Amino acid sequence: MCGIVGYIGFEDAAPFLLEGLSKLEYRGYDSAGIAVYDGTKIDVAKSVGRLSILEKKLDKAMPIGKMGIGHTRWATHGRPSDGNSHPHTDCSGKFVVVHNGIIENYLHIKERLLENGHVFSSETDTEVVAHLLEEYYEGDFEATVKKVLAEIEGSYALVFMCEYEPDKIICSKQDNPLVIGLGEGENFIASDIPAIINKTRKTYILSDGEMAIVTKDSVWVMNRQGVPISKKVFEVHWDAEAAEKGGYEHFMIKEIYEQPKAIRETMSSRLAKDENSIIFDELKWTADEVAAIKKIAIVACGTAYHAGVVGKYYIEQLAKIPVEVDIASEFRYRGPLIDEQTLTIVISQSGETSDTLAALKEAKRLGSRTLAVTNVVGSSIAREADQVIYTYAGPEIAVASTKAYTTQLVSMLMVSLYLGTLKNTISEKRAHEIIHGLRELPAQAHRLLEDVEPIKTFAQNYGFSEDVFFIGRSLDYAVALEGSLKLKEISYIHAEAYAAGELKHGTLALIIEGVPVIALATQYDVYEKTLSNIKEVKARDAVVIGLAMEEDKSIAKYVDHVIFIPRTDKYLAPILAVIPLQLLAYYAAVTRGCDVDKPRNLAKSVTVE
Repeated sequence: MCGIVGYIGFEDAAPFLLEGLSKLEYRGYDSAGIAVYDGTKIDVAKSVGRLSILEKKLDKAMPIGKMGIGHTRWATHGRPSDGNSHPHTDCSGKFVVVHNGIIENYLHIKERLLENGHVFSSETDTEVVAHLLEEYYEGDFEATVKKVLAEIEGSYALVFMCEYEPDKIICSKQDNPLVIGLGEGENFIASDIPAIINKTRKTYILSDGEMAIVTKDSVWVMNRQGVPISKKVFEVHWDAEAAEKGGYEHFMIKEIYEQPKAIRETMSSRLAKDENSIIFDELKWTADEVAAIKKIAIVACGTAYHAGVVGKYYIEQLAKIPVEVDIASEFRYRGPLIDEQTLTIVISQSGETSDTLAALKEAKRLGSRTLAVTNVVGSSIAREADQVIYTYAGPEIAVASTKAYTTQLVSMLMVSLYLGTLKNTISEKRAHEIIHGLRELPAQAHRLLEDVEPIKTFAQNYGFSEDVFFIGRSLDYAVALEGSLKLKEISYIHAEAYAAGELKHGTLALIIEGVPVIALATQYDVYEKTLSNIKEVKARDAVVIGLAMEEDKSIAKYVDHVIFIPRTDKYLAPILAVIPLQLLAYYAAVTRGCDVDKPRNLAKSVTVE
């Protein structure tokens, strides 16, 4: 979710590059840089930190030239630093590249390039692309780029410059956005429309597998084999603020729709090419090391805590290791019984959550091994933990977490499969079934988001209710916790989640005529018992919205409305089931006129106790 800009034309490039990057600051980043061809060579300037640091650095030495590219980086490979900042160059400095996404096979490529004498200056996956350009160039920049694109695997928006052919910029995309702005005597490139909206309203929106040759006077679009593609001009009618949100009304709904991509990026480099196993290059645990783990403690706050509750089910059922889940603010004060045979997993989107960081330090003090699951490379929790798994959700702007949660669930499921495989507590056949389901997840999440009108209608009908209850069993209960939190934090409706089997133990007294109850019924091993609980609340005249898998022929008989998710494995159901609950919360908040992205009294990252 980094920012990319590019310019070729008749004006100096650097001022536009810096202005364009400033329009993309809302996306979140940890470093910034630009590269400009000055007529004889490519000048690169980059710096860790805010864009203002780079601008100050350039105050007395602004590069002069009519062609350049720029980048704001959100770290995925390598900590935030000057060296890891983009743009990246080859050994000679003749080739330069900026990149959003993940090059999955970069380690294999890097090993080969090192053997061929290339010298690397960063820890990033991106730098291999610059060195491949140098490796393959034989006098034709376009042909070289095609050869590079044929070799790399993963997701990307890539923009290339070459000192040998300074009359063009080449760009291409796969699973990451890239836009070309059309001017007169000048053309622009950006990862998102806000960067160019003050310069032009006419654009080409590149599709996956397309590449473009951009000069000051023309833009040629083709596929990677060089077959020309006729592009329709897309004219932007959004204002600048709307453009930041990609045309969505709020960042939250934009981030909900980004979940298929975030899920794909989080798991793509960790699913073996044979589709039958999980790879964690960042862990590399042995069977003996896993066997030495007698207990796992999961510690987190808020939404991340709910991901930990799901993680408990995953680990205990797939890896057969006992798991305790703690709210981080309580962990230190209950005298946790953990030691060197305990693995403590801390989950935090920002990696800066104060209570979670303190719990991590306490676990280490008590001798526990520690593993962080976080979205932010180089964050305090990432630095403090013994090992780290990064979720590649990209920056989240809205306070209410959505894509961070689903990528945390994906990460916890993959960790559980990884542990279970090393412990031989899951059969090869069962592991293959779940991994196959993981590969289907992005497409299923996308399909789930294609028709949200029924959910809008439910939210409009029940958005002014004073109380809403969520019920579920097993993993459905864990997801119900997150659904109720989403609703209360952005719509201010009083919402509670209950284990459905607990209804008779007091909760049923709250069920009165007309109160909405969201009943999750995706877990087939407790399905009949869940139906029984649904009948209990219906008998008290509640309005029940059921959430079930497609092809469920029974649930509609017992509820007032049904939301269906694509049929999937029971362990994958929580990842899909939460999406309609996010949408319900969002549209309820819109119905009530709430400030969706900035709910009252809340902050994105809680960095004080």
